[in-house]
Amino acid sequence: RFIQMYSDVVMELGKSFFEERIDAMKERKGVKQDVELDANDLKELVKEFKQIYLEKQGEEFPQDPKEQLIGAVKAVFRSWDNPRANVYRKMNEIPYEWGTAVNVQQMAFGNSGMRSGTGVAFTRNPATGEKKLMGEYLINAQGEDVVAGIRTPSPISKLHEEMPEVYDQFVEIAGRLEAYYSDMQDMEFTIEDGHLFMLQTRNGKRTAQAALQIACDLVDEGVIDEKTAVLRVEPKQLDTLLHPQFDAAALKAAEVVGKGLAASPGSACGKVVFSAEDAAEWNERGEKVVLVRLETSPEDIVGMQVSQGILTVRGGMTSHAAVVARGMGTCCVCGCGNSNDVVIDYAAKTFSINGKVFKEGDFISIDGTTGNIYEGQVATVAATENANLNRFMGWADKYRQLQVFANADNPHDAQQGSDFGAEGIGLCRTEHMFFAEDRIKAMREMIVADNTADREKALEKILPYQQGDFEGLYEVMGERPVTIRYLDPPLHEFLPTKEEDIKEIAGELGITVEKLHNVIDSLHEFNPMMGHRGCRLAVSYPEIAVMQTRAVINAALNVSKKKGIKIVPHIMIPLVGEVKELKFVKDVVVKTADEIIAAAGVEMKYEVGTMIEIPRAALTADEIAKEAEFFSFGTNDLTQMTFGFSRDDAGKFLDYYYENKIYELDPFAHLDQNGVGKLVEMAAKLGRQTRPDLGLGICGEHGGDPTSVEFCHKVGLDYVSCSPFRVPIARLAAAQAAIKFPR
Repeated sequence: RFIQMYSDVVMELGKSFFEERIDAMKERKGVKQDVELDANDLKELVKEFKQIYLEKQGEEFPQDPKEQLIGAVKAVFRSWDNPRANVYRKMNEIPYEWGTAVNVQQMAFGNSGMRSGTGVAFTRNPATGEKKLMGEYLINAQGEDVVAGIRTPSPISKLHEEMPEVYDQFVEIAGRLEAYYSDMQDMEFTIEDGHLFMLQTRNGKRTAQAALQIACDLVDEGVIDEKTAVLRVEPKQLDTLLHPQFDAAALKAAEVVGKGLAASPGSACGKVVFSAEDAAEWNERGEKVVLVRLETSPEDIVGMQVSQGILTVRGGMTSHAAVVARGMGTCCVCGCGNSNDVVIDYAAKTFSINGKVFKEGDFISIDGTTGNIYEGQVATVAATENANLNRFMGWADKYRQLQVFANADNPHDAQQGSDFGAEGIGLCRTEHMFFAEDRIKAMREMIVADNTADREKALEKILPYQQGDFEGLYEVMGERPVTIRYLDPPLHEFLPTKEEDIKEIAGELGITVEKLHNVIDSLHEFNPMMGHRGCRLAVSYPEIAVMQTRAVINAALNVSKKKGIKIVPHIMIPLVGEVKELKFVKDVVVKTADEIIAAAGVEMKYEVGTMIEIPRAALTADEIAKEAEFFSFGTNDLTQMTFGFSRDDAGKFLDYYYENKIYELDPFAHLDQNGVGKLVEMAAKLGRQTRPDLGLGICGEHGGDPTSVEFCHKVGLDYVSCSPFRVPIARLAAAQAAIKFPR
């Protein structure tokens, strides 16, 4: 065992060569378990193992304990920088600079006979949160055997029969540890010749469902208060409660081909792959995959992260696959080989369960809540109500100081955001409304028009569509704020690129193919994202802003009258970099809006603000605030322009930056607080110096990232806005920020 582990962990030779020899020895001796081999068999294996080491390493296995110890210490330090550690750190936002430490201590031997053993236990169920000691142990084994899932362990309750005095002592210690830390504990222990040794305890990883149950129970038990409970649940975990489960009707028709341990809840359906590398590669191609392994190890983390679900042949509820999947909120079924006839062939890329063969690329569905394994694709439905979630989110809302809005471009998304607790819409992208088949033609007519009158004629056709869209949003949101961003993308995005499409559209528009080609050529830009877009379109063609203002104000007037409510439209001018630019467009908006409101003979307030997404806007925010009634930080573009690289192209080189520790995190996923964050903070401060009641929010995708939400709270923003499914995550992150850093 020592030679095998030293060769693997310290010398990085891998375990497989040694496992092959052990399997061959067991076959020769006609036994199933390693522990059934006798002393002479093990002596023979030692000789074989030393020979493997000599062949692979080109030198004899070291015999000096000091050399072995220093080799092991160096291996721990080296492990901080291995690929899986880097992936894990990136997932959990742990800085590389922290480094790791080494403890050197005497070992307790769980494999010194039948009065010895090793195990892992939780003071509460990590999958459901039930208040009941749960764990597993192996007699005559070391910790690695339980975690690696090489042998199937016994439930902790059975220890009561085998060693009652050890069991009673363990239960007492487990209770004491949970009481001390006021949280569910994950403990590792070893028994050596009837003596119990506690190896470690830590706050246990748990599913989202269990996290909510435990938080609510600990409050009810008087162990913690509501604020502490709010801090106990990872915001990202809520994701798993909001995503689909298998449809009950579809399940009845689905064929159960086997059953394993329900290790991490949720439902997963995808194509079978057999390695972490393949999972990552298939995911890159846009395929949904289920990773099938004998057992997982830390090397598999990259593949586990991108898989819909994980299925292992070996291992229990505390195996690597189970613990990691629960932490990531990924569906997992473990140990399906424990009670089924399973054969996995990595070379042929096939696995069979109870006679049913799955090849790489075949669909499989797994249920991490029941442990069931199904052939083919099983339909899913939206997540069901969770009473604990509603109660818990009530606490979060009680303590947070940031408002949480949703980004929504249509009534369906607005309703989804509202259902998840959004208090308004922080970003409605009007261009998304133009791409529908029934309106793109009018948009193209407007683009090919070569004079104002023709453009206005085409815009007149678009107006009823725009107004209808805005009425739909106001119907859903009522008096809650809805921020509508005016047309933002470059016009070429609305035009065709393929020759056959160009011919067809020229015919539809009643112009020559040559004229359409000329328009397309004239709109060509070397860097369109920094070209003729955003407020620059409204400066060039004010009639676009006139049409959009008519649509917004008329929609608000109609719904206000119909529902007997007061709607205050929020109009957002994008891509402003100069106050005069904003004033020019704002004057067009105000003139149009005031005329419509006066003609309607009613009172209606409205606000005109801007999106801060150009560094110059942040630097001159005190000037811009003279004209803007609110700022919304568009951190997607602000990040692109501050870093000087495109979000669409950065993927080609950012991996090299992560590998070389130049950047640790994706700046488009987590707000760059040192650079982009400074611009946000400065703009907020400068803007409020000019206009103390200036509204401040963020509407880039960073609005749903917990660390970015915390930053927004700290710099004094009023709200964050994110995609509907991330609204609960942002609500919880905002509450945690308010508890940790009260304003």
